Amino acid sequence: MQRVNLSTVSEFVLIGLSDAPEVRLLLFVLFLIIYLATMVANITILIAVGADTHLHNPMYFFLSNLSLLDILCPTITVPRMLGALLLENKMISFTGCLFQLFLFIDVVGTEIFLLAVMAYDRYVAICHPLKYLSTMSLKLCAHLAIGTWVVGFFNSLLHTSLIFTLFFCDSNQVDQYYCDIPPVLGLSCSPTYSRELVILVVAGVLGSGAFVATLVSYIYILLAILSMKSSESRHKAFSTCASHLTVVCLFYGATICTYMRPSSTYSPQRDRIISMLYGVLTPLLNPIIYSLRNKEVRSALRRVISQVRTAL
Repeated sequence: MQRVNLSTVSEFVLIGLSDAPEVRLLLFVLFLIIYLATMVANITILIAVGADTHLHNPMYFFLSNLSLLDILCPTITVPRMLGALLLENKMISFTGCLFQLFLFIDVVGTEIFLLAVMAYDRYVAICHPLKYLSTMSLKLCAHLAIGTWVVGFFNSLLHTSLIFTLFFCDSNQVDQYYCDIPPVLGLSCSPTYSRELVILVVAGVLGSGAFVATLVSYIYILLAILSMKSSESRHKAFSTCASHLTVVCLFYGATICTYMRPSSTYSPQRDRIISMLYGVLTPLLNPIIYSLRNKEVRSALRRVISQVRTAL
C-alpha cells in the first residue's frame, strides 16, 4: 500500500525575523504592543456589538465576524514569533506546522470572502437603502456568514492536504516566522508542479472572484456617493469609503502577491514584509477603520462603560 506521507522530517525550524539580540528585543516589544492593541481593539468591538442592541443589524453582524477573524489571525502566528524572538525557540513539530498552516489559510481565506460579503452589504445599504432591511434579512446574513467560514475551511483543507502529503526529506528550515504555503512547499523533495498549479488555480479563481466582487461593489458605492446633492455628505461618505477601500486593497493585494505565484519566485525578505501586512497590520487597522471611527460604535462603548460603572 502506498504511504500517504513519506516525510522523514519530524520538525521544522522557523527562521524568524532576526538573530541579532538587540534587534530581537526591539522587535519583541514592537510586535507585542501591536498584538495587544489588536486584541484590545477587536475584543472591544465584539463587546460593544454584543452588549448594545442598537448595533444588532447586518453591518455590525459582519463586523463582529471580521473582528473575530482579526483576533484569530495574529494569534495563530504572533505568539510563536514572540517566543522565538525572546527565547530563541524556533522549533515547531511537523504536526504543529501542519495545523498552523491550516488555521492561518482558513482564517485568511474566510476574511477574503467576508470582505466581499461586507462590500455587498454596503452596496445594498447605500445604493438601495429602501430595500436594505428586506434584502439583508437575518436569514441571508446568517447564510452569508456561515458560507464564508465553510468556504474558507474547505479552501484551507484542500491547500493543506496538497502540501502535507508531499515528501519532506532534506532541509527543514522554513524561511518565514510561521508555516506558510510558499516556504513549506519549497522544502519538499517531491515534484510540486501539479500541486502548485492546483493551488494557483484555486487561489486565482476564489481570490480574484472575491476581489472583483468587492471592487465592483465599491465602484457602485462611489458612483452613488458622487450623485449625492450635499457636498458635506459626499465628503463624509467618500472619506469613509476611501479608508475602507484602502484597507481592502492592502489585504487583497498582499494575499494575492503571496499565493497567486509559483513558489520559485519566493523571496524570504520581501515575503516576510508582505505577510505582515495582512497577518499583523490589517487585523489592527480593520477595527480602527471599520468600527472605532464610527459614532455609533463609540456611543455604544460609552453606554457599555456607563452600565459597568453603574453595576460596580
